[in-house]
Amino acid sequence: MEIINFSDQNSIINQYLAEIRDKDYQKNRLLFRNNVMRIGEFEAFEISKTLNYESKQVTTPLGTAQVNVPTDRIVLATIFRAGLPFHNGFLNIFDHAGNAFVSAYREYKDAAHHVVGIHVEYLATPDINGKTLIIADPMLATGGSMELGYKAILSKGTPRHVHVACLLATPEGIAHIRKTFPEDSTTIWCAAIDEGLNEHQYIVPGFGDAGDLCYGEKI
Repeated sequence: MEIINFSDQNSIINQYLAEIRDKDYQKNRLLFRNNVMRIGEFEAFEISKTLNYESKQVTTPLGTAQVNVPTDRIVLATIFRAGLPFHNGFLNIFDHAGNAFVSAYREYKDAAHHVVGIHVEYLATPDINGKTLIIADPMLATGGSMELGYKAILSKGTPRHVHVACLLATPEGIAHIRKTFPEDSTTIWCAAIDEGLNEHQYIVPGFGDAGDLCYGEKI
């Protein structure tokens, strides 16, 4: 399983991530969502380099041109609600892709909010047999919601390759993906790998709750 950590290299993605982490910058939801989307576009462009391509003849007003175009059939999947602006970034690049949506949310099992479960209650997806599946979820914390979303989508077929795309990952989340996703056909893409999780299962240093920062606090 290959893991691409963009913080290991210098690129503009580091500027976007620095702004996303900044507690003062986070006060503007529009700017926050926009940077989440831009990192999605960046990661989608990098994933595009790994696809299969074929040569195609295109008729122009002045003749014909040979252009290499991707042949992979792509399905973009995301997990409500934090994943929506991230998903839009990928869709801006892979505009012909199919789209899958999964509803998954945290369920705290105790009053102190130390024991966390994941609940899945909604799925909408096209057939994914033989396709390239990109699961775009900003936070790879425990890996639990990513696993449950993936298993829900598998009810509609078996993908050729799976790209797990996130903004932030933890060593615990990556280890969970290694245990629950196919080793030889999964790639993890992240803007950064953080230290780990706190007692409430949030990424540290992270940047907080991605869904709340994008769309406001929930009841």
